[in-house]
Amino acid sequence: MKRFFTLNAVFAIYLVMFVVIIGGFAPRWTALVAVMLLAVWMLLRPLEDGVLFFIRTVPLFIALPLTSSYDNLNMWRPLSLVLFFRFLAEPSTRAALIHIIHDAFSRPASWLKAHPVARRLGILLLFAGLSLIGAKYPAVGIKRIIYFVNLSFVPTLVWALLRQGRLTSERVIRNLAIPTMVVVVAGFLQLASTYLLDVYQFMRLWGEQIQLRQFGAQWSYIAVNVGNTWLAYYGDQLSLRVFSLFPDSHSFPTFVLLGLPALLAMTTGPILRIAESLPLKRLVHTYASMSIVWVPAAFLAAILSGTRGIWAASLGVLTLVPILMWLMRRLHVDTVRRRVFAYGASYLAVFFLLFAVAWPVFISPQFLVGKGDLGMFARRIRSVIDFGETSNALRLAIWKSSVISIAHHPLLGVGIGNFPVVLQQDIQLARAGSTAHNLYLHVAAEMGVIAAIEIIVILAGTLSGAWRWFASARGPSLIYAASLLLYLPWVYAYVLTDPIIFDERVFLMFATTLALVWAHDHA
Repeated sequence: MKRFFTLNAVFAIYLVMFVVIIGGFAPRWTALVAVMLLAVWMLLRPLEDGVLFFIRTVPLFIALPLTSSYDNLNMWRPLSLVLFFRFLAEPSTRAALIHIIHDAFSRPASWLKAHPVARRLGILLLFAGLSLIGAKYPAVGIKRIIYFVNLSFVPTLVWALLRQGRLTSERVIRNLAIPTMVVVVAGFLQLASTYLLDVYQFMRLWGEQIQLRQFGAQWSYIAVNVGNTWLAYYGDQLSLRVFSLFPDSHSFPTFVLLGLPALLAMTTGPILRIAESLPLKRLVHTYASMSIVWVPAAFLAAILSGTRGIWAASLGVLTLVPILMWLMRRLHVDTVRRRVFAYGASYLAVFFLLFAVAWPVFISPQFLVGKGDLGMFARRIRSVIDFGETSNALRLAIWKSSVISIAHHPLLGVGIGNFPVVLQQDIQLARAGSTAHNLYLHVAAEMGVIAAIEIIVILAGTLSGAWRWFASARGPSLIYAASLLLYLPWVYAYVLTDPIIFDERVFLMFATTLALVWAHDHA
C-alpha cells in the first residue's frame, strides 16, 4: 500500500489530475480536494518528499476557486505554508532558531558580517517596508511583501535541508529537470494546436478555458481582453509565441533557461566518467545518454517563444565563454573541470543552429491561415536592434519614465507593488504586466536605489558562489555548477529588458537555484 503514496506515485496521480482539471473534464472545485489531500500527504510523509514534490510541480500548481469573485489563490501558497510550518515544528529547527536569534541579538555586528546573504535579504525586506511610507497604494505593497515572503518559504527549506544533509544536490537537481521537461512537452503540444485551430478557437481554448482553470477568471479576462504576449503580429499574419503552461511568452523561456543546467546535469552524466581521459576535441564527439535530446528540445522551445530579449542575451553569453575559459587557465582550474565546462558550453552552438529549425516553424501556416511573407522571422530577429519598432520604442519610453521617477524618489521609490503609479496607470495593471521592463530599474523605481544595488550585489554574489561551487563540485553537481556560470548570466542579461523573475513560477525556480548555490558556498 505504501508504494501508492511514494513521491513518484503521488506526482503521477497529480499530473493526471492536473490534465483532467485544466482540460475541463472535472470541475474546478476538484482542485480544492486535491490541495487538501496533498496537504495531508505532506504532513504524513518525510519533509524531504514534500519539498521535492513541490519543486517538481511548480509549473503545474493551479488556482483555487474559493469564491466566484476570488478564484486566483494558487495551490502553491497553502502548500508552502504547510511545509514551512511543519519544518518549524521540528524540535531541531526550534533549537536552531533559538541559537540563531541568541547569536544575532548578542553579537549583531559579527553575526551580520558572518551571514552576508541574510544581511542583504534583510536590507531588501527593510526597504520594501520603508517604501510604503509614501506609497499611494500601501495595501497593494503589503500584499506584495506577503507574496514574496510566501514565495521564499520552500527555497528556504531547500537551503536548510541541503545544509543539514537531509537532501543532496543531485536529488534537487533531478527534480528541477522534471518540470523543465514537462513544460517543454506542453509547449510543443500547444504549438501543434495552432495547426488544428483558427486563432479565435485558439484564444477560446487557451485563454477562456485552460488559463482560466490554471490562473483564475481575472487573468483570463486580462489575457483575452486587455493584452497578452502569445502572438507575433505581422499585419494580418500571425505566429504563435510559445508560452506553454505559463501566462506569457516571457516567463516560459526564462523558466526553461533556469532548468537547462539541470537537464545538462541529468543527461550528460556519462561524460564525467571519461572527461579525465579524453581531450576536449574527442569529448565533444562523444555521445551522452540518449536523453540529451531534451537539451535541443528545450532550446528550440525557448526560441519559439519569440522572446527577442532571450535571443539578444544569448550573444552576451557566447562572448562570456572564452573569457571564462581564459580565467580558468589563469586561476589554474584543473583540466577536468575546464573540459566539463567547455563540453557544456559547446551546446550553445546547438541553440544558434536551431534558429534554422525555428524559421520554417515560425513561417508555417498556423491558425489555418497560409503565410505569404517568408521573411517575417528574419524581420523579428532584426527588430531586436530596431529602436523605432513599436515594442522597442515603448520600452525606451518606459525606461525614461522610470529614470525620471527614480530621480524624484531615489531613496524609497514609489512603493513596492506601486509601479503603475510611475506610468500614471491604473494600479490593477500591475497584474497585467505594468513593469519597468528592466529588473534593476523596476526595483529602484519601487523601492529606491539602495534596494536596487542590493539586488545587483545578491545576483553577483550568487554567480561568484556558483564559481566556488564549480571549483569543488563532483558528479552531476559539477556539470550543473559549470552550466550555471553561463545560464545565470543569460538570465541576468535578459532581465535588463523584463523583470520576469517576479513571475511566481520563475521566482520559485530561480530562488531554488539560489538556494542550491548558497547551500554549497561556504566562503
